[in-house]
Amino acid sequence: MTPEQLQELWDAGRLVALAGPAASDQQALAAAIGPDGLGPLEERWGPGVVIGSGGSTGGRRWCLQPLAHLQASASATGRWLEGLGLDPASCLHLNSLPLHHVSGLLPWVRAQHWGAGHQRLDPAWMRDPGLLAAAAPLDPGRPALLSLVPTQLQRLLAAGEGVAWLQRLALIWVGGAPLPPALAERARLAGLRLAPCYGATETAAMVCALAPEAFLAGSSGCGAPLGDVELRLGAEQAVEVRCERLSPGWLEAGRLQPLPRTADGWWRSGDAGRLGLTGLELLGRLDGAIHSGGETVFPEVLEQRLAQLAQAAGLPLQALLLLPIDDPDWGQRLVALVRPDSPQQGWEELQLALQAICDSWPPAERPGRWLLCPELAPAELGKWQRNHWRAWVDQLKAVEVVSPASVDVEPV
Repeated sequence: MTPEQLQELWDAGRLVALAGPAASDQQALAAAIGPDGLGPLEERWGPGVVIGSGGSTGGRRWCLQPLAHLQASASATGRWLEGLGLDPASCLHLNSLPLHHVSGLLPWVRAQHWGAGHQRLDPAWMRDPGLLAAAAPLDPGRPALLSLVPTQLQRLLAAGEGVAWLQRLALIWVGGAPLPPALAERARLAGLRLAPCYGATETAAMVCALAPEAFLAGSSGCGAPLGDVELRLGAEQAVEVRCERLSPGWLEAGRLQPLPRTADGWWRSGDAGRLGLTGLELLGRLDGAIHSGGETVFPEVLEQRLAQLAQAAGLPLQALLLLPIDDPDWGQRLVALVRPDSPQQGWEELQLALQAICDSWPPAERPGRWLLCPELAPAELGKWQRNHWRAWVDQLKAVEVVSPASVDVEPV
């Protein structure tokens, strides 16, 4: 479905179900809608979408988002841009993400709501910086906006043509997955106007964003909430959101399951964070946090730290994932899945070097096992399907193969 076709359906008052091309997604969406279709919901909520949530750690959900909520999100983003001195209607909104992803849907909604330009970027262009620069030349007199996930940003920064193209953009929102510190620093050195942001399908996309000037000055995190959003931290440092554009709920076997929220309207996300002077800083997924030796550990934070130190040390590391395994003494311990730059790289040497980096870390944060995983890679849009890789560990039966130099430590 094209954005123009979607707009025609909305103009006719339709509620539209969006899923990716994979048969599994199509089947899951059909099961969620049920045999009676979307007619009853359409009568209640009017035009809008049923769209999949990220599902990076927990189960995938098919959220209802009325068009009015999507337009409210676009309005809030437009006011945020005006605060930066940009006129939303004068901008060209470039769109590199698929329509069935909330961050690929909102560029179209924003452009229509603002009366701005919209241009789709072919996925093949995003994998070839030279092709992108030739296929999507930028008008220096018209501010161009772009939303990227970190994986796309990394690909474009790997080539001079990609860097030069990104440098001509007025603003680059980056979200959907954590922005590795090393990648953020490369973007700063290139002078890219990044705006790291945070949002969810349940919130109709972005709820906070860091201004590019703050990013370039060295600030980290996802910035302050947009004007129509309130943020707070709940139990376990859970990020909680209150706004008028929260999803009414998700579909399950034809029934709308209301989005859980407190009596005064707060929705608890699945993310942990902290609130500082520059806004929200994410710590990781709560359902990915582990309790090890009496300590709460966020594997995603440790992954970023270890990858950054490995890069600084020049280690041939292509991908890294930290996952929990049950341990009778610790409760849970971390296991590290590692993909070298190439299968020919010396695994034992890389393993020992990575472990040496972690030797000074608190005991609960050190991986207890290191597993070579040549096929390790994130899924679509750079998200890790952690349940998939947990199953890979369970099936491997080789988790007993510990690093020759690894040393068991006692829990604190």
